[in-house]
Amino acid sequence: MTVEQFDYSDGDTVLQAGVAFPASDGPAPAVLIAHQWAGRGEGEHQTAERFAELGYVGIAIDMFGKDVQGNPAGDNSHLIGPFLSDRAALLQRMRAGVAFAASLDRVDEAKIAAIGYCFGGLCVLDLARGGADGVLGVVSLHGMLDGNDLATDGPIAAKILVEHGWQDPMAAPDKVLAFAEEMGGRGADWQLHAHGRAMHAFTNRHAAAPEKGMAYDADADRRSWASVVAFLDELF
Repeated sequence: MTVEQFDYSDGDTVLQAGVAFPASDGPAPAVLIAHQWAGRGEGEHQTAERFAELGYVGIAIDMFGKDVQGNPAGDNSHLIGPFLSDRAALLQRMRAGVAFAASLDRVDEAKIAAIGYCFGGLCVLDLARGGADGVLGVVSLHGMLDGNDLATDGPIAAKILVEHGWQDPMAAPDKVLAFAEEMGGRGADWQLHAHGRAMHAFTNRHAAAPEKGMAYDADADRRSWASVVAFLDELF
């Protein structure tokens, strides 16, 4: 495995991706990792390396800009707020990440998927909602499920997997139901796995604020990862 940093751009915004290449030669499927609200960090890079160990090109993409980093233990609303209020800009930023991935010589551009954590879950779901643009499937892990107001018609082409903590206050049951109705209305091939005891951020080993509905859950972490691996096996 080799790991490299690459600059890419969305318009005038310079972004940076951490890319983990598998040991094998030749083009391989790629998995983009969209980060949580604090920005691209150690967790996303470790996930990219886990994908490289499976034979994929793991790409930790950037939503905020090169060297823009929030506080993992603080409030990062100022970083995600502009994207939540302008979902077209969010979609364009995701498309820039996909275009970067497809440009890499060691990526099979016909086999690209994207996964996202928390805010990143919303990002990958919006990518699917917006037409996917070369992405075969997306996975949201404890992500925000809120739909957007972009005028998009027709079926959703990308396959969708949602790994959801049922005790997640950021995606309460009414939002889960609204998401299910949205997916059904657009003819999506979608799955939602609800982890009954899990809260928000259940894959984050540092999450320990159950009073705020945020906590690591080892069972949900292990089970959701196995589900992601099976989803990608089927996808590719």
